[in-house]
Amino acid sequence: MAQTRIIAHFDLDAFFVSVECINDPSLKGKPLIVGGSKERGVVAACSYEARKFGIHSAMPMATAMRLCPHATVVKGTRGEYSKYSRWVTEIIAAKAPLFEKASIDEFYLDLTGMDKYFNPWQWTKDLRQEIIDKTGLPISFALASNKMIAKIATNEAKPNGYVQVAAGMEKEYLAPLPVNTIPGIGRQTHQQLLAVGIVTIGDIAARKQEEMEFLLGNYGIELWHKAHGRHNGEVSSYHEAKSISTENTFEANSNDPDFLLKELVRMTEKVGYELRQDNKMAGCVAVKIRYADFQTTSRQLSISYTFYDDELMPVAKDLFHKLYKKGDHVRLLGVRLSELTNEALQTNLFENNEKKTGLYKAIDGVKDRFGRSAIGRGRTF
Repeated sequence: MAQTRIIAHFDLDAFFVSVECINDPSLKGKPLIVGGSKERGVVAACSYEARKFGIHSAMPMATAMRLCPHATVVKGTRGEYSKYSRWVTEIIAAKAPLFEKASIDEFYLDLTGMDKYFNPWQWTKDLRQEIIDKTGLPISFALASNKMIAKIATNEAKPNGYVQVAAGMEKEYLAPLPVNTIPGIGRQTHQQLLAVGIVTIGDIAARKQEEMEFLLGNYGIELWHKAHGRHNGEVSSYHEAKSISTENTFEANSNDPDFLLKELVRMTEKVGYELRQDNKMAGCVAVKIRYADFQTTSRQLSISYTFYDDELMPVAKDLFHKLYKKGDHVRLLGVRLSELTNEALQTNLFENNEKKTGLYKAIDGVKDRFGRSAIGRGRTF
């Protein structure tokens, strides 16, 4: 008999808003919007007070301001969000045997088998309290038998709450919830389901599997299983993707700074491209130099999470200039990106980032079609 899994899902409540309120307590209790300019920006996050007016993330700022003209708007401080996210990650990493950082403010923990040694429910509550006590951030969690149930239950437990869904009660727990509570059901699918009288998750479970397949194909079968509380997604260790790096040993040693900087730019573009292909962001940049006498030196710097070349390159160049001993011949040059995480969605919601992301997608598309060397930067500095 397969062992029942024990999965915890942690989610920092209104994370960007919470960080802003910690740094400026006068913002607490106000309709607060984190995002770009009132005219052209997008809502990255909003307080629960703002949500009462119908405001939600990814909404155009102009629409949000029409709904709540007296809302307080702050541009957002990506560096602070990265700092607090890392702080929470360190607390979890020190205690959890296996965890996945799903985004800047969301974590899955696999506690399967640990019930032989302690009460997982009490352990998870204690961990939540430790995060609150150390960081001041509100955080919700749910404990369940799989990732999907845990995520749904956490959303139901918000704000700043927690809940446990006992093994064997998954179907009953899901049944009364709106059908679009299942992660991944978009507006169009939701409308299709409502059109045939499927309003709750229980309505899917009550249908035959063949009916759901006829309605939505293979996705209908997937939803039917999910409605019965079945989900096999694994908790992927946060440490699996440690870094992306590249290095080049030159055919002839070089002390030409122009050549070395061009190589640095080329390599930074290469790892940036690989980062975006994996849909990850990096929180640390490192540069390595090996001289002709094989003496090797390196330096790294923590940064706000990003996958943009124009944000990675200045850091790489600065590290190079601090490392390089002028006039010495270089044998090898390397660039490494580490502290990788899937945080693209939230950090892309700030002003102008959507346009920038579109530009990089176009550039990467050219590289995919014609090769990575098909397009590059015209200047190195």
